[in-house]
Amino acid sequence: MLWTLKYRPEIEQIPHDTKQLTDFVSNFKKQKKKALLLWGPSGVGKTAAVHALSRKMNLELVEVNASDYRTAGEIEAKLGVALKQQSLFGGAKLIYVDELDGISGQQDRGGVGAIADLVKEPAFPVILCANDPFDSKFSSLRSKSQIIEFPAVEISKLTTLLKNIADKEKVNASEDVLKTIARRSGGDLRGAITDLQTLAASKELTLDGVNTLSDREKSETIMNALVKILKSTDPMVAKTALESVGEDADEAMLWIDENLPKEYTNPLDLVRAYNSLSRADVFKGRIRRWQYWRYLVYVYDLMTAGVAVAKDKKNPAFVQYGRTQRILKIWMANNKYAKRKAIAGKLGYATHTSTKKAITSTLPYLRELYSKKHASAELLTQELDLDEEQVEWMGK
Repeated sequence: MLWTLKYRPEIEQIPHDTKQLTDFVSNFKKQKKKALLLWGPSGVGKTAAVHALSRKMNLELVEVNASDYRTAGEIEAKLGVALKQQSLFGGAKLIYVDELDGISGQQDRGGVGAIADLVKEPAFPVILCANDPFDSKFSSLRSKSQIIEFPAVEISKLTTLLKNIADKEKVNASEDVLKTIARRSGGDLRGAITDLQTLAASKELTLDGVNTLSDREKSETIMNALVKILKSTDPMVAKTALESVGEDADEAMLWIDENLPKEYTNPLDLVRAYNSLSRADVFKGRIRRWQYWRYLVYVYDLMTAGVAVAKDKKNPAFVQYGRTQRILKIWMANNKYAKRKAIAGKLGYATHTSTKKAITSTLPYLRELYSKKHASAELLTQELDLDEEQVEWMGK
């Protein structure tokens, strides 16, 4: 079990002053501003504090990820309903809107404005979460919200928290090691706990072991993510694999596609895994076609947890994962066809036709002239203003 989940804190254990947060929820009806904007860097305990507060006050927590519901219509459909409906159990509710930074302003057609309208007079307290709330696109939300900062966790507090976890896990770690882990995390509590668990599992809880950790800068390597997906059969572990990896869904899918046959030697496992991967690709296509960004969660679930549970058992053999070759092949193809497209563009301009028409109807005949070194080729070069590389391509 991940230690970040095993040792989730109660509200009193959050390494920040949570009095203002607690007062806002406790005295919600008396508040002039009915929303609270909680901000700070990733991994400092913002979401953990909201979850801990809802448990302590026995509130039904309704969590909405703004990255999944980004347009005005989607926000209204999800958040609006949550704000208007009573709790399933007849009690009070707490609405938590996470990852506001995932809304891309004008591209998301009024998503921020829709949230600002909904939090004017909500029936329940609303807590909004962002890494950087001072972006101009959030101006309407800032004016309607109380603002609380959760800064990076101090090294001394981080060290104490790590020491408590190490003691509970009966892990022998010196204070120097724990301080070094805390310092390297840059105030990221979640990252520091993950590093502690990683080093404890590999029996490398020494200063030399800590120094072998690559500078994460809040991102894991794609190789570690592949291990979580391809070596694990636990869907919850696999689902977290790509959370902090600096690859988008398209590139991550290519990495999985490249290394999947190396790891899954059972044909039936491979069939099930590729079926899950192909379904993820279907949802990606729907996102591109219809801009239904709420489907992104299905893309990631299918390509991580779906692939992980496709196998009957783990492959005990060591597998050397490799860089995906498809990206290189795509780049080479794009580079190859870029010259053709550039020449066709010049040809289309000169002949008053489209680039596509020039590629299919005219360019093949002109290439014949160049390959046979016809006298007219030089005149065409001057007329179309072709450079040396383009001339060379025409003659191949």
